[in-house]
Amino acid sequence: MQQPIFIYTALPCEAQPLIGHFRLKKDLRVQAFAVFRRENICLTVTGIGKSAMAAGIAYTQALFAEPAYPVMLNAGIAGHKYHPLGSVFLANKITDADSQKCHYPPIVFKPPCAATSIQTYAKPQLAYRHDELCDMEASAFYETAARFTTGELIQALKVVSDNENHSAAQVTAQAASEMLAAHIGVIVQVLGQVDKLSASLAVTGPQGLNELLGRYHFSVNGQQQLKNKLARWELLGGGPSVFEAMDGVRDGKGVLKRLEEKIRELEFYL
Repeated sequence: MQQPIFIYTALPCEAQPLIGHFRLKKDLRVQAFAVFRRENICLTVTGIGKSAMAAGIAYTQALFAEPAYPVMLNAGIAGHKYHPLGSVFLANKITDADSQKCHYPPIVFKPPCAATSIQTYAKPQLAYRHDELCDMEASAFYETAARFTTGELIQALKVVSDNENHSAAQVTAQAASEMLAAHIGVIVQVLGQVDKLSASLAVTGPQGLNELLGRYHFSVNGQQQLKNKLARWELLGGGPSVFEAMDGVRDGKGVLKRLEEKIRELEFYL
């Protein structure tokens, strides 16, 4: 794995197996969060909750932002009504329980585990009322990470730590670490797959980027949005027809809006 990889966990116990496997060392220069690094991998322990996760991502990216397409992974524990303890899942839908805003992490590779949906709550859930994983960070993770890279390079992996027969109040730090450690192989496979996607973009950049930058005016933020949306278009198999999709578009904002519309069409047909 050679592309820049950023891993975010809420808890130190979730981070510990990853720190050990990747032989990460704590960056003592960073005080606001516990950050562990080695070569191209950076792991940040953000703390519990949506605000902490969003702040941890923003802070880490401000310090270590990469010009390439970074891979971003949220690894941690989650609850579920009936899934067995230790079950592992990738998120294919993340819903913020407060705002009801939904995110759909694109899984454009063959996943090494099952995929399912997550509800993110502001408070711990001790009742299991629905057939979705529940956690306290995933929605903020995805929404914030999407500001820094394209959606296909953002993944959330959760291990079931509690259910109706074993409540969240019974989960110990040691048990959480052991559950994550049992799926290090799955985590490595996910990172490897996403790393390949990132590498394919890093070689030449997304098709059409320079041409569109030359044809339309974009703000600095707009240039980053264009880069990410074109990368998503390419990873979803949109092909070179991006220019045909721009008929009638007069400015950079129009380009971004049209690209978003076309990407949604591609996602619908996948």
